[in-house]
Amino acid sequence: MSRSGKRRGIFIGVMLSAVIGGTVQPAIAAPVRDAGDQATPFRRSPVRSTEQEIARALSASLRDPQWRQQVRAAALGAEDVDLQALAGSTAAPEGRNLLASVAAADRRIAGLKGLPASTGSLLRVRLGAPSMRSHLDAQATPWIAVAAADDDARNITAYDSEGHAHSVGTARVPDRPLYVLDIDVTKAHRAGLKVLQKAFADKGLTSLPSKAANSAGTASAAGWWATKVTAVEVNDDQEPWFKGAAEMFSLVTGFGQDGTARVDSVDMPYLDYDGTIYYPNQILVNWSNYKYNLADVVMMEDDDGTNYRALAQAITTALLTVTDQGTYIPLVNAVLSAIPDSWFTDDPDYVESWYTLAQSSSGRLNGASGNGWMTVEPYFVEEL
Repeated sequence: MSRSGKRRGIFIGVMLSAVIGGTVQPAIAAPVRDAGDQATPFRRSPVRSTEQEIARALSASLRDPQWRQQVRAAALGAEDVDLQALAGSTAAPEGRNLLASVAAADRRIAGLKGLPASTGSLLRVRLGAPSMRSHLDAQATPWIAVAAADDDARNITAYDSEGHAHSVGTARVPDRPLYVLDIDVTKAHRAGLKVLQKAFADKGLTSLPSKAANSAGTASAAGWWATKVTAVEVNDDQEPWFKGAAEMFSLVTGFGQDGTARVDSVDMPYLDYDGTIYYPNQILVNWSNYKYNLADVVMMEDDDGTNYRALAQAITTALLTVTDQGTYIPLVNAVLSAIPDSWFTDDPDYVESWYTLAQSSSGRLNGASGNGWMTVEPYFVEEL
């Protein structure tokens, strides 16, 4: 579930149905036709094509020594470099010539991901791995790779300054320095959450919480009951060198006090890496928002091609077809059915599920697919 340099949106959709609601080693082959890092057809998204276009243009621009040194200095000085900002601040001709293409690509990617134009620059460039720093001398002209969408990709495609594509093995870190072109999913993720929240509100799926009652219907002027996540871990395959940290969030959905389905988003910015236990003490569910006392949780992961507007439309369409029958109805199946099949096939977007979370739930809860766990406890939030 890892994602490159704080960019790859692990998207934990939590539907709480209460509910929820030199040479390169090991292998750089001879120039090859761009294979899109062995992507399956649905991986050949317009977002990915746009990234590849800019990767080719950036690799060619590095023929300019002045611009190449500026990119080198920026990559050595920061984990992720805003490519549009860097191109806009240089006096090097090749960098200045690149600016218009990068700015247009940023706008195109924002549109393809269902984000507003105000999102701003999204493309970032970074050194492929810390060990490459020793190879990034003034004479080196790094190749440009686009981060593979698939964590299990055996090869990624990199472009040299002549525009040739090369297949780079992912089994171990190459000796040749590579820059990786990627999307700032921290920014895209936060903008995407706003898109989801607005879409849910526009469809009446988010309403003001009841201050007069908790989820069990008992008057509570002094506060409200919540479920707090005290620890969480997601397991996955070993993280490849071309990946990095992730972005996570939760969607909390269920029947509101008025009997209408509602959805709330919960950001989880701390949940960066698989195989790591985090202790967030984070409120996951505000039970006063919901009519029933059970919840389901669906954990998911974002990728470059995620369109937040389309995601919101799919979820709202599914939830609006479910009506309150006077008893708890799990909505998780409706939500999962609404999500495109490509998100479940050779794709790490779906991560984990939890079922029948209740206000009284406490202790360790293992996920249904065995890929994650969390510990929770009831928590009373007192009013000031």
